[in-house]
Amino acid sequence: MRTRALTPIKYYRLPWNLSDNAITWLEPTTKCNLYCEGCYRENDPEGHKPLETVIRELESVKKLRRSDGISIAGGEPLIYPQIVDLVRHVAAQGWKPIINSNGHALTPELVRDLERAGLVGFTMHVDSHQKRPGWSGKSEAELNALRLSLAEMIHEAGRGRVACAFNATIYRDTLGDVPMLDRWAEEHMDLVNTMVFILFRSAKLLSKQKDFDGFVNGKKITAKDLKALPYQLDHMEDHEDIMAQDIADAMRRRSPEYEPCAFLNGTEDPAAMKWLLALRMGRRAETLGWMDPRFAEAVQSLHHLFHGTYLAYSRPGSLKNAQALFFLALFNKGLRRALLRWLARPSRWIEPLRMQSVMVIQPCDVLTDGRQSMCDGCPDAIPYKGRLVWSCRLDELERFGGFIMGFAKKKPPQA
Repeated sequence: MRTRALTPIKYYRLPWNLSDNAITWLEPTTKCNLYCEGCYRENDPEGHKPLETVIRELESVKKLRRSDGISIAGGEPLIYPQIVDLVRHVAAQGWKPIINSNGHALTPELVRDLERAGLVGFTMHVDSHQKRPGWSGKSEAELNALRLSLAEMIHEAGRGRVACAFNATIYRDTLGDVPMLDRWAEEHMDLVNTMVFILFRSAKLLSKQKDFDGFVNGKKITAKDLKALPYQLDHMEDHEDIMAQDIADAMRRRSPEYEPCAFLNGTEDPAAMKWLLALRMGRRAETLGWMDPRFAEAVQSLHHLFHGTYLAYSRPGSLKNAQALFFLALFNKGLRRALLRWLARPSRWIEPLRMQSVMVIQPCDVLTDGRQSMCDGCPDAIPYKGRLVWSCRLDELERFGGFIMGFAKKKPPQA
């Protein structure tokens, strides 16, 4: 069932761009301890970079981009031998260190060490298409026990000072689980600051495309070339891409009032919802209201005004006691709606209210003429040989020396 359409005119366009962004991606390693079907990076057992190399990459970020936070990813960053030293270095440069992890190697001792080194947040990737020891074959609902154990470990060992977010890659067979995952995040609003739905993408074999061919630097790309990429999966050839609208429709089956407030568009499609942000105010198991575009605009604009960067992660302490914002209800309808519902329940006035983000990320869309619509102002750009590139397609650069580009068959490019 299709509900309200997602259109750019409704929402605040996040002001993030290539040179001034909320976050920047960093990969100290491409070695990993799990297989995740939706991963864009090949697992390299020798993938640990020397810390000096990673620091040089960060120096190039300083020259190219304002950034509030650094997303330390991989590979699996928690198995990087110098992860604590790297977090300490990132924090010393004035960035917020954020670790993107599958959580398999997380321990309370490591959380404590990272928190003392200056870690601001974890983003844990947990979904049913991972081959995780002890959890393989579990449903998304069954995996909520793992999610909760990770969230509790982060909260307790991190002294309540480390933000906790969860990613889940959404496939056709798990699209129906989105309302359940959203409900779980709402029930644990005191522990989970952000829930992210990443829409699965697999590179389709170009031999099956009728209208265009793929080229890199004028050289035609073959099916054999594509199969070398970790994100080309033969068994997903007939997978129909999920769009942000599909997630919105699923969310509204549970919560009809769900409404995003901000987005990033596509490079080739200005109407695409490539990053779709919703913000809710509430308490455990209860949403009082969804914030509107003007609230998102005020947060980003004020943070840039006072800190010089657009806001990425916030520490948990700044997300609780959100009722302190009610004085702005005169000027903001989202807060006004939440205030009225809060006032209607005097018995729960003493409970702290919190803010929680719900994010949808829609990766590369291949248009019918072969153009790839990427995230315009990509927050996950990564330093690579002195420039910033799309982290989700870095393997193309390393294998072919350039990004694959689609061109209509009637006008092939000249070498």
